[in-house]
Amino acid sequence: MMKTLLLTENAEDIASAAELIKNGNVVGIPTETVYGLGADACNENAVKAVFAAKGRPADNPLIVHIADFSQAEKYTSYVPALAYRLAERFCPGALTMVLPKNESIPLITSGGLDTVGIRVPSHRAMHRIIELSGCPIAAPSANISGLPSPTCAGHVMRDMNGKISAVVDGGVSEYGVESTVISFDSENSVRILRPGAVTPEMLSEICRDVIIDPAILNELAEDASAPSPGMKYKHYSPKANIIMVEGNYNNFIKYIRENEKDNVWLLVFDNDSTEFPYRYMTYGADSSQQAHLLFHRLRELDEAGAEKVYVRAPSKDGVGLAVYNRLIRAAGFEVIKV
Repeated sequence: MMKTLLLTENAEDIASAAELIKNGNVVGIPTETVYGLGADACNENAVKAVFAAKGRPADNPLIVHIADFSQAEKYTSYVPALAYRLAERFCPGALTMVLPKNESIPLITSGGLDTVGIRVPSHRAMHRIIELSGCPIAAPSANISGLPSPTCAGHVMRDMNGKISAVVDGGVSEYGVESTVISFDSENSVRILRPGAVTPEMLSEICRDVIIDPAILNELAEDASAPSPGMKYKHYSPKANIIMVEGNYNNFIKYIRENEKDNVWLLVFDNDSTEFPYRYMTYGADSSQQAHLLFHRLRELDEAGAEKVYVRAPSKDGVGLAVYNRLIRAAGFEVIKV
């Protein structure tokens, strides 16, 4: 156990956070997607400390964050022309590109793979920490592995207090879900390995073909390698049993009335009627709001003592695909269609 410092976004604290990372420590850092556990991506011992703090499986790769996409050439062996075009549009931002790594990135960082996910975050504090530390920062979500990702410093402190050196409070995360992760199938096509705020529709403006990997909506085989975080294991799940129900509101309520008594919780949309005898929370009226609120609500349900939660499935359009992906994994792929 160690004393975990709670830092602010002022210049002195940001410099302290950067110095801690430079010296091989792990720091909880804000990004525009969710909070991350930041460590020097090239320092094997620092990366091991990230895995230990999270209780993360060793074959689950980490994303490497850099200050400018031009730096990708330092850590990869090849960057396709399409990656540069995408970087012009989406970097800095919530897009991670999986590229062939070079020897500067240890295998522990890449989960044993010969590829590495590269991202340029847009959050001002995170960006400045990368610049001041002078190193690429590996930063998975700053939660205990399997639990909902943290979207504020308080979430990180609850999961990581005593396990890491410091947490930088950079406010509430803008998007609320992790970055979109893509790989390159050809010179003009990309494959979405994990959906996020950069949507298939947005990628289609630049790429001729945008392929949605089957693992986004289906369970990956146990013996399969996961080229992206969030593909292989049960993720984003509170302690409560999450059950996703796909269908219109009336059929959603009808199913629950026929199958449950009043000892369950519901997670519904903001504009749904709440004339039912169940405890409930809402998580937004549209996909963007649902992405922003989802992990926060899942943590609140745990705090409320919920044991079983029925969730109205979101749309799969736009950023809704990211919300659906997180929920289907939180539910252990248990989906009821009504």
